[in-house]
Parts: sequence; structure tokens; C-alpha cells
Amino acid sequence: MNIIDNDLLSIQESRILMENAREAQKLLAAFPQEKLDEIVERMAEEIGKHAYELAMMSSNETDYGKWQDKYIKNRFVCEYLPTKLRGMRCVGIINEDSQNKTMDVGIPVGTIVALCPATSPVSTTIYKTLISIKSGNAIVFSPHPRAKKTICRALDIMIRAAEGYGLPEGAISHLHTVTPSGAIELMNHKATSLIMNTGVPKLLKEAYKSGKPVIYGGAGNGPAFIERTADVKQAVRDIIDSKTFDNGMVSAAEQSIVVDSCIAADVKHELQNNGAYFMTEEESEKIGSLFFHSDGSMDSEMVGKSAQELAKRAGFCIPDSAILLISEQKYVSETNPYSREKLCPVLSYYIEDDWMHACEKCIELLLSERHGHTLVIYSKDEEVIRQFALRKPVGRVLVNTPASFGSMGATTNLFPAMTLGSGSAGEGMTSDNVSPMNLIYIRKVGYGVRKVEEITRGIFTEEKPDFCSVTKPQEGYSSEDMKLIQSILKKAIEEIG
Repeated sequence: MNIIDNDLLSIQESRILMENAREAQKLLAAFPQEKLDEIVERMAEEIGKHAYELAMMSSNETDYGKWQDKYIKNRFVCEYLPTKLRGMRCVGIINEDSQNKTMDVGIPVGTIVALCPATSPVSTTIYKTLISIKSGNAIVFSPHPRAKKTICRALDIMIRAAEGYGLPEGAISHLHTVTPSGAIELMNHKATSLIMNTGVPKLLKEAYKSGKPVIYGGAGNGPAFIERTADVKQAVRDIIDSKTFDNGMVSAAEQSIVVDSCIAADVKHELQNNGAYFMTEEESEKIGSLFFHSDGSMDSEMVGKSAQELAKRAGFCIPDSAILLISEQKYVSETNPYSREKLCPVLSYYIEDDWMHACEKCIELLLSERHGHTLVIYSKDEEVIRQFALRKPVGRVLVNTPASFGSMGATTNLFPAMTLGSGSAGEGMTSDNVSPMNLIYIRKVGYGVRKVEEITRGIFTEEKPDFCSVTKPQEGYSSEDMKLIQSILKKAIEEIG
């Protein structure tokens, strides 16, 4: 009987891919920035032609979200991201200070292992490929099993385009036999320099156990606070646009709304006018019981479904116009499903007396998931905004902008990224919007500008008179002052030997 062990096949393939990537990276490390830029531009141009096809393919394969919104994300990384990469220097001399006689030299970290989510498989794969090659690094992907065909298709298109312009073979590659064992082998391989895990929490512990640096873009329980000075209509439109985008699957999307009590009635009215449905307590309990399994893990079949589909599964009806479900809550607890992240168009709703109580509620919500991802505040009061920015245990604070779009750099000037670091709570090595600059280390170069003799004469400190050896009065001191100072110093020196 012929038995095929996919785990063993995957492990063997991982080893071969890593060895090939290591050799390719040696060649890639010698490429000048201009050559890397040319390859990146060609990849972005070619994959952009397939943005629509891949959006449809992704939606069909994963059964997550809306293909129309996936198409927007695909175009974002194919068109907008390359404009931000142009002119950025990552390798070679990246900074030179002729006045201070210093230089910074960018060095690729080496070979990167990339894990991509099923929620945004195409845009995340394109983005990681572009920033890795931009910074002179080889990259090996372990596709998500639920999006394997789509991720492999996107990578094959970029590999053909890049190798046609001189990219060494093996510098971009992916597992064909996808198993957890193969992914773990990739992370533990001696050639692996860095692990980029975006939205695959089940393999996060294994990534840490590998002893390699880990960039983790994970889940978060990001709240949106609407403060009393906010433009309520704009805030509500932003939140609904953000939470319904791709059916709420963007990791930075709002998970709850915290409202200043004095404007709570206006906010609720505005939400209802824009397609939000406030569930009854019974309806909240019905749908809340479906989000997570008994072991606390998320039910993947609830991910990326529309409000209408979610209500149908929970056994109640909502108006045809409803696009967002809201559950009014008072407390945050580990057992309350509305205190956790939900990758679908469902929000919890809290009312607090003032911004200080709202601040504490936001901290509770952020700490309940421990990943410190993203927070949004809607306000015109700069002091309140600053206090939120100073006090929140979070990777990024967005002001007066929708979380899904602001976090990825679409409606803000943050770097355009599909991996948003969650490092503020110790999950991963950075809380940045991950860019090519996170994939290099910087070699410092300093020219000699002082002689050793100058240092010994106290060049780094202001020269002061030596009162023990000076006999003539110094400026600002009388003869009597000098004698007194000398006698004190002489006595002190004798006492300490």
C-alpha cells in the first residue's frame, strides 16, 4: 500500500526552499537599490493586471468577505504602495551626514519566512513580497490552507515577472504541500533570519520558540471613542464604512464604540439612520453564543459574513436595510463575547459619563485581548486627544478617521501596510506599520573627528580652573576666595588620600 505522508513531504520541501532562498539571498544582497526598485516596479505592474481576478478567486476559495472590497485592497498594494516605495533607500548608503562625518548603511536581514491570513490573502502576500525585495531580502511563504490556491497563484505571477528582470531563482518561493509541520520547519530552519506572521495566531507560539525575531500583525480589540466635541455624523459614517468594509475582517477595524453620555442619544439616532441595527438583549445572547467555540477559539464560519447572514444564523430577522449589528453593553469580562474581537460587522456599544471614564473603558477593552493593536478617537479637543495618545496600551492611535482605512495608511500618512505590528503588548518586535525599513539592520559608520589627546584635556566638558595649582586670582574670585578654596580642597584631598 502506497501511503503519502504530507507532513514529511512538507518538511522536506521547506528545507529545500530555505536552502535555495539562502543562496538566492547572497546574490540579492549585492543588488544596488536601483535594480531592486526595477524588480519591485515590474512585479507591482504585472500583479496589478490580475487584481480583479485574484479578488474573485480569494472570495470564492475562502468564503470570507466581499470580493469588491478585496479588489480595493489589491489595488491599494499594487498602485499606492509602490508610490510610497519610490525614492526610499533601504540598502547601501541610505543616509550621509557630511557635517558630522557619519553614514548609515542598510543591510538586508536575510531570508524571511512569511505567514499570511485567509482574511486578506492576496493583498498581504503582494505587500510582503514587494517590501521584502525592496529591502534586498529573500522570502519564503507558507500559504494559509484556506487560501492556498489564491496565494500560490499571486506568488507565481510575481515570481515570473521578477525573474524576468533578473531576480535570482528561489528569492521568492512558497510551499506547495502546506501543513503546520512544514511551516514550523521553515521558521526553525537555520537559514531563517526573520518571521513575519500576519494573522496566524495558532503558529505564534511556534514562531517564538524558534528563537528568531518575530514581526506579528495580529488581532486586536480596538475601540472607537466618540467624545462630546466630535462631529457625530462624520464619526458614525466613518465607523460604519470601516466596520462593514470586507464584512469587518480588517484586523484594525473597530470592535466597539464608546460614547460620551451627553451625546449618546445623537450617536444612536445617527447610527440607526445609517443602517445600524441595535439588537435586543435576547438577540445579543443568541448571536453572541455563535462567535466562539467552547474552548474560546473563534468560529471561522462566522468570520466575514454579512449582518443579514449572521442574524439568519442566530434565528432572528432584521430589516433589509441593516448592514451592521450593535449590542449595548455595560461591562468588559473574559466571558462576554462582546468584549472580544469579532471579524464580522458586529459592534459592542458602551456609554460613559465623560472622557476619563471612557479612557478607562478603552483600556479595559484593549487589555482584554492583550494585543494592543489600534484605537480611534473622534474629538476636536486636542488635550483629550493627547491624553488618549499618552495613556493607551496600543500600537497606533487614529484621530477622526475610520480604523480600517486609517490604520493601513489609506486615509492617514502612516506607511501603507497590510501588516500592522502589535508590539505594544509584547506580541512581536515592533508596533509599526511594517515597512522595508523593518526588514534591514543599519550599519553605522563614523569618521574620526577628534584626537585622543583632545579627549584627555577635557574637550567634552567646559574647562574649569584647577584651584589646587593656580595661585593667581581667577576672574570672578578675590585673593581671599582663592586661598579659602585652596585650603578646603587641600584638606579634602588629604582626607581621601
